[in-house]
Parts: sequence; C-alpha cells; structure tokens
Amino acid sequence: MATIEEIKSLREETGLSIMQCQKALEEAGGDRNKAIELLKAKGAEIAGRKGDRTLGAGTVVSYIHAGDTVGVILELMCETDFVAKNPDFKIVAKEIAMHVAAMNPENTEQLLTQPFIKDSSKTIADLINNTVQKFGERTEIGRFTRFSIN
Repeated sequence: MATIEEIKSLREETGLSIMQCQKALEEAGGDRNKAIELLKAKGAEIAGRKGDRTLGAGTVVSYIHAGDTVGVILELMCETDFVAKNPDFKIVAKEIAMHVAAMNPENTEQLLTQPFIKDSSKTIADLINNTVQKFGERTEIGRFTRFSIN
C-alpha cells in the first residue's frame, strides 16, 4: 500500500486527484515511475473517449518572453465555462503558450509531439491528456500565433 507521502508527492507532480494517484501507485506496486506511466496511459484513454464532445468554451492567454521580442497568443478549448475559468486550466494554457514561444512549432500537430520544455519526459499531448484526466472534459489547443522581432 502506498504511503500518504508517496500519494501526496505524486499528486503534486501530476495535479491529479488523490484517488487517481493512490490507485496508480497501488497498481504499480509502489513504483513511482510505473505509476506515472499508468496515469499517462489512463489520461490518453480518457481523452480518446471524450473526443466527440463539443468544445463550447475555452480561454485565450498571451505570453510575452523576457526582452519583449517574442510573444504568443494561444486558445485552449474545453467543454464548459466552469473549467475554462479554473485557474489551473489557465496555468496549463499559459505553459503551452510559453512552450510555443520557446520552441516555435509550425502547427498544432508538431506542437503536440514536442517534449514539454519544463519537463522533457512529457510531450504537449501528455500535458493535454493530463488536463483531460484532471478536469474530465475534452481539451484541445485551438489556435495559436507566435510573434517575433527576430
């Protein structure tokens, strides 16, 4: 059985519920890395099941990089205003915008396959799947535009 400290640590890293983290740790026999892989797989599975739901809400964020020479406007879509207004959802959108500023993907497909700049063990698709798992709603990157002086 997983300890409270292990569950809390995994929850802080993933942002998922205590129950999801506990189940993953128990299924992985206490192996943290295996639990993370199980949570990623579960997130992808959940995202796949929600793929036909209507995206009726979302948030638009902007990110201006230090030095004011690179900026991004990004739209992160979800199903409801309740999720769109959640501060954690907005943080995910801001982090993806920051990633776009740094990595300059050509399109959404390329963006989704890139390793996340803050944690190279995750892709942007993993970040989206984690968001779907956390909020229980279909989530997709809508549009984004990157502006650069250079």
